[in-house]
Amino acid sequence: MNFKCAKCGKITSVSTRAPKCECGGLWKLEFQPPKFTLEDVDKDEWSLFRYRKFIALEDDSWKDISLGEGMTPIVRFNEDVLLKMDYFMPTLSFKDRGAAVLVAHCKAIGIDSVVQDSSGNAGNAVAAYCGKAGIKCEIFVPEGTSPKKIDMIKAHGSKVNVVPGNRDHCADVCRAKVEDEGVYYANHVYNPFFYEGTKTYIYEAYEQLHRIPENIVVPVGNGTLFLGVMHALEHLLESGCIDHMPQIIALQSEKCDPLMKGYEEGLDKAAEVSPEPTLAEGIAIGKPMRDQEILEYVRKYGIRFIHAPEEKILEARAELASKGIYCEHTTAANYAAYKEYCHVYGKTPDCLITMCGAGLKSDH
Repeated sequence: MNFKCAKCGKITSVSTRAPKCECGGLWKLEFQPPKFTLEDVDKDEWSLFRYRKFIALEDDSWKDISLGEGMTPIVRFNEDVLLKMDYFMPTLSFKDRGAAVLVAHCKAIGIDSVVQDSSGNAGNAVAAYCGKAGIKCEIFVPEGTSPKKIDMIKAHGSKVNVVPGNRDHCADVCRAKVEDEGVYYANHVYNPFFYEGTKTYIYEAYEQLHRIPENIVVPVGNGTLFLGVMHALEHLLESGCIDHMPQIIALQSEKCDPLMKGYEEGLDKAAEVSPEPTLAEGIAIGKPMRDQEILEYVRKYGIRFIHAPEEKILEARAELASKGIYCEHTTAANYAAYKEYCHVYGKTPDCLITMCGAGLKSDH
């Protein structure tokens, strides 16, 4: 199993400490899972590692890392919408999926210290799993990050650096430390092992429903869930489990939409934007590093972009909460975007929407 540079094609062992290729390209993972079948799911393992036959794992380090992440329920919200309750996780967000696999990889190759930048949830998840693994961890977050997310990161024993400026500047500061000090970059954008975890979102939905819904709403900031979803759906297609790709509805904040603008302008990369403050802080990424990879999928499968209207986010959150679903603002943006999609394209039944972060995380 190796990394392959997405830019120059160079092959490098996954044991490398380098965050990216010498040419500047990001790693892709050379891993071809066997044909997916429910018979090969370990029904006795109540975590996402029940799908370990289809996940890139070097050894059994996951056994000492897992916190019981995954296997989140799917609940019916109304006649058209199913909610995948991914904030039913150890750190209350879907990022635990990727963090569990990424930290298992870190443990397997002997990493003892990591850094990461995050708007909050990914940093929280990596901090938690590093705590379980006994790996020293330092997280960089942008100013304005929910104090409750920061408190959770600190509680897991990680150091937190609050960086003035926006999310993209925060990433730059963290990456400068990686370059200067050579510390391992356990990042949910750069490291493809993270997507090995997020792809279990689809495996679970398929196991739970014995099918894949016709429409799937996926938030896209850096694309950590999006890429996992696409990898898994392609795997199910190749395995004959499904006979067509569902309609993927990719949402971005109207205050920060570089991928949507890039697509509309016919670019093969994200457009240049100036991010504005948004309640959907988790997807406020002005410079998504895997923009070309994301847009390739968008064009290949006819994925539709939609805005989450800023003025509708709190309204969507209140509607969800009134029916027992207390989610954070970025998660409410998913439902706000779905309603906007219905306004543009008409009634959209059989739709799966992720509830990716718990409400208490963004009460600030």
